[in-house]
Amino acid sequence: MPPAPLHERLRQLASTLERQFLGKDEIIRLLMISVVAGEHCVLLGPPGTAKSALIRSLSELMQANYFEYLLTRFTEPNEIFGPVDIVAFREGTYRRNTDGMLPEAEVVFLDEVFKANSAILNALLTLLNERKFTSGGKVMRCPLISVFAASNEVPGDETLNAIFDRFLLRVHSDNLDAYHFSELLQRGIQHEIRQMSGEGLKPVVTARELADLGKSFGGRMNFGDTFLSAYKGIVFQIRAEGVSLSDRRVVKMLKLFAASAYLDGRSTTDASDFFVLKHIWNNQDQAAILEGIVQPVLEAFFREHPDRRRVGALGVGVEALASEIDRIRQLLTGGTALGDVQLFSQLKALGEIKTALAGITDPRARELEKRVAQLLEASFRSGRFAQI
Repeated sequence: MPPAPLHERLRQLASTLERQFLGKDEIIRLLMISVVAGEHCVLLGPPGTAKSALIRSLSELMQANYFEYLLTRFTEPNEIFGPVDIVAFREGTYRRNTDGMLPEAEVVFLDEVFKANSAILNALLTLLNERKFTSGGKVMRCPLISVFAASNEVPGDETLNAIFDRFLLRVHSDNLDAYHFSELLQRGIQHEIRQMSGEGLKPVVTARELADLGKSFGGRMNFGDTFLSAYKGIVFQIRAEGVSLSDRRVVKMLKLFAASAYLDGRSTTDASDFFVLKHIWNNQDQAAILEGIVQPVLEAFFREHPDRRRVGALGVGVEALASEIDRIRQLLTGGTALGDVQLFSQLKALGEIKTALAGITDPRARELEKRVAQLLEASFRSGRFAQI
């Protein structure tokens, strides 16, 4: 039996990751778009938010040459690009042995990339942008598909702007909301068991297929006048808000839109693909600005197309939210006195649940919203809360 079309297997890959990593659907979608478009993506967020595990699992599901390294300011170029070939050096030729190193990798993960020294960063610039690496005076073509990077914080040093600019997508990965806690533990246990057993994930696509897709991807770079007109309006609105968006990045974004459409099995782009524009910020403060510009466009599209799946929808069950509401109600109305920190924690959880319910169309969600509102009102009315 012939394999399923590539875009279907890529969706299968994404579904596998979504089952493994709770609440990371939008991040996974952005990683898949980066792979299809042959662009690079950086994940930013606190430690322990599955950044590294997510990239490693993605690489397992892609049959690709994989390279991973944790960078520090003491990391030397030979640790990344390969050691000097001693035999060739004795014969008067300086070149690196790149076997198994970054220049011969197809998928790369660089942890704490912004801590690397200038020697490594300068070499990375050309490799990321042009897929070329110079060794011993010879320029070698690199089979690189995508580089994924991770960092705990956005780089503040202006000298890092050039390398940061090479990562077209900037994605924030944070801890999950409280109402996901139980399911987080269940999936985490499954992941740990799989890790301890040494059971790997079965690849569903190959790097060669993705490389071939990249070579023919130009045929998908056709955009209608309506789409381009809407894109122009969003770009100039983003710039008007003070978010820097260069012409180079504006053009490259078109590849991401086309990749998003491809993953859905669509031959043309539409307004739903604009969601990637929420992830082009230069600092965290700009994320809210982009959300305010892009989200109304997406909401208008999904009102007209209610059958389309929203990217990033967590799909949390109403039953799980109802169970969490009951747990919080028992804590707030029970006989046990709560400390100030405990009380604020439960109220914060109610706020998170309220936000989650607002995005659920199930009629049962409206009843749960009323229960949340009653709990919040009762808490705010309580004399004890007024004193806090």
